Amino acid sequence: MERKPIVEVRDLVAGYGDYLVLDRVSMDVYEGEIIAVIGGSGCGKSTLLKNMVGLLRPVSGSIRYWGREITAMDEEELAELLRKLGIAFQSGALFNSMTVGENISLPMEEYGDMDQELREILVGIKLDLVGLSGTGDLMPDELSGGMKKRVGFARAIAMDPRIVFFDEPSTSLDPIIAAGLDKLILEMRRLLGITVFVVTHDLGSIRLIADRIVMLDRGRVIFTGTVSDVEKTGVARVRQFFDRQPDKTIEARGVATV
Repeated sequence: MERKPIVEVRDLVAGYGDYLVLDRVSMDVYEGEIIAVIGGSGCGKSTLLKNMVGLLRPVSGSIRYWGREITAMDEEELAELLRKLGIAFQSGALFNSMTVGENISLPMEEYGDMDQELREILVGIKLDLVGLSGTGDLMPDELSGGMKKRVGFARAIAMDPRIVFFDEPSTSLDPIIAAGLDKLILEMRRLLGITVFVVTHDLGSIRLIADRIVMLDRGRVIFTGTVSDVEKTGVARVRQFFDRQPDKTIEARGVATV
């Protein structure tokens, strides 16, 4: 039986003002999978994510969740959709003037209808899920970089979303901590049954967690497939990315010989 996507992106054109970043991007996301969107710096990965979660409005094209067009939603309909989505930003995006617990409870206050006691119980549960039990009263500046990422993860799952978006989860982390976050993503998918959309350029992470890969280059999709499909592809740019080969223009300048 053919699977039906829960998210469909079709011919998406997007950018900032007159500067276009994405050029007719099309892709699908299926329930329960971990899909990694990869590519070099400036290829449009984060712009795609921001359009998919409603932070940016596309120039043209279609983004559909469970058959509903996001670009046609009014404010109330978009808010209803956002309750089903969780977002963990690259920096963690924590409010430094608020405790860890207060940061995690923000989505519950904005989208939920529950009293403070229940929110505190749920915050404790979310912190336990990301391995930070008992840290709710700490301030963000008391946390390490990896801990801040985990708090961001906890906030992303605060409302029990069906899809969680991760923007460069391993950026600025050492390989050991980054590997721990990868395993946490896999565990969250197993325990919560969520669908995961990850923007990354970390090859180790891609190989460990991704069920499917979508690669962007210069704002266009140039590859869709599994990690094993990479070994069979004839797309030179994909092979170059995974083999960590520099551009020939850089080699010509002698940079790659260092």
